[in-house]
Amino acid sequence: MQAGIPARLQLGLGPRERVQPALTHGLVDVVPEYLGTALASLEPAAGVAMSDPVAVRRELVRAFARWPVQVLQPAAAQDQDGLVVTGATAARLQLRTISDLGPVAPQMVLGGAPECPRRPSCLPGLRRAYGLEFARFVPLDTEQDRVEALEHGVVDVAVTDTTGGYLAGGGLVLLADDRQLQPAGHIVPVVHADAAARYGARLAGALDAVSARLTTSDLIDLNRQVTVAGHSVLAEARAWLERQGILPAPG
Repeated sequence: MQAGIPARLQLGLGPRERVQPALTHGLVDVVPEYLGTALASLEPAAGVAMSDPVAVRRELVRAFARWPVQVLQPAAAQDQDGLVVTGATAARLQLRTISDLGPVAPQMVLGGAPECPRRPSCLPGLRRAYGLEFARFVPLDTEQDRVEALEHGVVDVAVTDTTGGYLAGGGLVLLADDRQLQPAGHIVPVVHADAAARYGARLAGALDAVSARLTTSDLIDLNRQVTVAGHSVLAEARAWLERQGILPAPG
């Protein structure tokens, strides 16, 4: 299936704090969001169980209703923030869960996105849900920066995506979120109403077809191919679409 909708990919627009206003003002047409963190950014005190994707999507629709933005169907695939340490650190300190960091966090340096100190599910949430107080926080822009900081001992713990390609290598340990701080992280397309009106059912159908097939395992493999193996984003995306039968295979 090819929808015949012209598209221009814009990567590196920055954090959600920049991308959401670009969407609501119609500067971009489609954004792949994450259910829980999107809702938390719009409604920090939303009174729903943040781990329930159905309830979270319902509230996200309501929260976006103040702008001309539509929320489509979420994928099974989830991506959340996670805390990662090196295998050596995990073995030395017997770390398996985020709770295990409690006694040692005051001697550890945390690395994460510059927005982490302000995001409810990042540093404030780690303090609230786990009582964690780190010795210091180091802002690091990209996942690669955080992984390299871990490997070189600049930080002891890093906030990374739970589907990051670097996790597939086996040298890093993702600590279990045993108190369920992170909200539902299902990927969901959000679309400006102008684009929805312009392309109608073709646009929603194309995006829903992707959401219906995308899994968390797919995300990890795609991220590994791009961030570790250095393959092209567009080439890997097209290959996945062909494997799913969404685009015809060549030849």
